[in-house]
Formats: sequence, C-alpha cells, structure tokens
Amino acid sequence: MTKNLCLFDLDDTLLPFDSDHAWGEFIVRLGWVDGAEFRRRNDEFFEHYKAGTLDIASYIAFATEPLRARAAAEADAAHERFMREVIVPTLSERARSLVREHQQRGDAVALVTATNDFVTAPIAQAFGIEHLIAVRLERGPGGTITGRIDGVPSYREGKVTRVQEWLADRGASWRDFERISVYSDSLNDLPLLERATDPVATNPSPALEAVARERGWRILNLFT
Repeated sequence: MTKNLCLFDLDDTLLPFDSDHAWGEFIVRLGWVDGAEFRRRNDEFFEHYKAGTLDIASYIAFATEPLRARAAAEADAAHERFMREVIVPTLSERARSLVREHQQRGDAVALVTATNDFVTAPIAQAFGIEHLIAVRLERGPGGTITGRIDGVPSYREGKVTRVQEWLADRGASWRDFERISVYSDSLNDLPLLERATDPVATNPSPALEAVARERGWRILNLFT
C-alpha cells in the first residue's frame, strides 16, 4: 500500500481548456452536426457546468448523440485526430512534470474527471496516468454507446463516491493514506478538495480562488 494518494482533475487543471467542450467544437469542425445549433446547446451546457447546475444525464444524452450515429471505427479515428490536432499540442511540460513528480514519489495517482471515458481515456494515457475515474458511458450490445451513464457520474459529490469505489476495489479507503493531494480548478470539485490533506487550487476559477485564499490552500498556476 502506498502512503500517499494524488487525485488530478483534468479540464482547466492539467489541460488549459475543457476537453469535453473542445471535443464538441471538434465534431462541429468535422461536420458531424449542425454547427450553429450544436454549438449553442454545447455552450449552454458548458455554462451550466461552470455554474454547478449541470444536468449531467441530459448533457451525456446530448453529447453522445453524434457518436451513436457513427460506427465505432469512425469515432475512434476521429478521436485519434482530436488527440493529434487538439490535445497533444497543448500538453504542457509543467503539467506532465507535476504528474511525474507524484508518480516518482510512489503515490497512488488517478485522474478524476466529469468528462466521459470516451473522450478522456486517451488523454489519461498521454499523461501516463494509469487510473482513470471518468463518467462511464453505458454500453449496449457490441459495446455501442447508449447515451446513458453507467453508475454514479464523477461530477461534484459523485467524484467522492467514485474515488471511494475505486479505493474499495483496491482494498483501500481514505484513511489508509498519510497524505492526500487533490488538484482542481473548479468549485464543482469542492467536495473532493475537502477530502484532501493537501488541496491545491490549480489554475483556479475566481470562485475557487476565493475559497482557497480564505482557507489558506495552496494556489498553483501551471499555464502562466
């Protein structure tokens, strides 16, 4: 059992933007959707996410509709292009070094994100993070995406629940770790940050920065 646990948020934390929203913009560029209408709804959901009022089940149904209309091979090929053109060029050495630092210490490291596993699994691999806790897309016969969420979504309080489930699967619990580091930019992750011995407001939103300053939490800016 490792002594320390390190949990990273992804969007606007290790990445300088939101990968879920960027994927939506990318499929607009591919011509998979009606650009104006999809962008309007995607932006609307994104604003609800930032405000902490997102209906995540409705969002997943919306966001996966273009994937459900295409064969898995076409979707996977599009994601490979998304990684090449959008994600990989933005992987900063500071963010990668931070991940490696915790790995080299021997910490148990996981990426904990409210973005779905289709979008984020290759991104976790790009960072060299083995353990991904993301919104699991329900899969039907043959692995087809149904548009529903499998289990508890890793969003707000659900991140705490999903981490607890992950730890339990490893025969562990929160109390088994001497130190728990959590890195996030968003007030949505306050329930998870409050579980940490070492919460780090990372590229924080104004709302999270205000909380971090009030509570004396470390503030880290990876992209400035």
